[in-house]
Amino acid sequence: MTTEEQKLQDEKEVLMMSMELDEHKFYVDPTAEIEHPPVAISFGDYKIGAESYPTPIGTFGNIIGIAAPPKSTKTFFTSLLTSTFLKGQVGYSGRMKGFREGKSVFHFDTEQSRYHSQRVFKRVLRMTEEEDKGYFTYSLRSMSHDERLAFIEYCLYYKKDVGDIGLVIIDGIADLCSDVNQIDECNKVIQKLMKWSEELNCVIVSVIHTNHNSNKATGHLGSSLAKKVETLVLLNKNEDGIIDVICQESRNFPFDNFQYKINEWGLPVVLDDAEELFKYTEFKKIV
Repeated sequence: MTTEEQKLQDEKEVLMMSMELDEHKFYVDPTAEIEHPPVAISFGDYKIGAESYPTPIGTFGNIIGIAAPPKSTKTFFTSLLTSTFLKGQVGYSGRMKGFREGKSVFHFDTEQSRYHSQRVFKRVLRMTEEEDKGYFTYSLRSMSHDERLAFIEYCLYYKKDVGDIGLVIIDGIADLCSDVNQIDECNKVIQKLMKWSEELNCVIVSVIHTNHNSNKATGHLGSSLAKKVETLVLLNKNEDGIIDVICQESRNFPFDNFQYKINEWGLPVVLDDAEELFKYTEFKKIV
């Protein structure tokens, strides 16, 4: 056997040993009892027989996609998700509940200035009514797309004294690549989200714009994201200022569509029952 042949043989043996280890890591026993996924954020409940379960917006180890037109108050919706997860339930969240279990939250804003990013982060604390040492917030506008991707990975894997990570908000994901139609770059971003969510057992919320006059998320990145997410949420702002939250796709039992509004203090409030929605609608008519 030549030196080159021996080298190839050695590489093959190393590869086979690696695959043997991976086989045990990734094997799924189809005969094992199926457990309901650990819910991170829910809206309402569903029943199987006599048992009731929280209806997931997102579960740990998965990705939530939020697709919305520009200026559709999507940052307000991320404030609802984040504050609810941090606190379990807040006075603004209606039937939305969080299942934090002591885990940390990372919130990345990629497109707004530090001033506007801070307003978003501060809104979350106003809604939870307390500071939280497990809530880590960053404005990444001045970075390049490669630097943003690397910095997020640093925070999730190498930042000290974080503990287990439960929720990661990336607003917006399009700024992690130079072109939302560049296939290789987009695939790289999506693969990172899949890797992070599974390895860290966290739920990642990825915010992306929709195309003009369309419900489809922007570019190849949006198409790829829609295929990989556990839940795809569509936001639609009505003429009267009420925002529809639509469960466009879900791998689980889909949550009921609902609505929220921005109240007089600039905070998002879920319109969680017909009576409250009626009162708000009537008020708008009178005004």
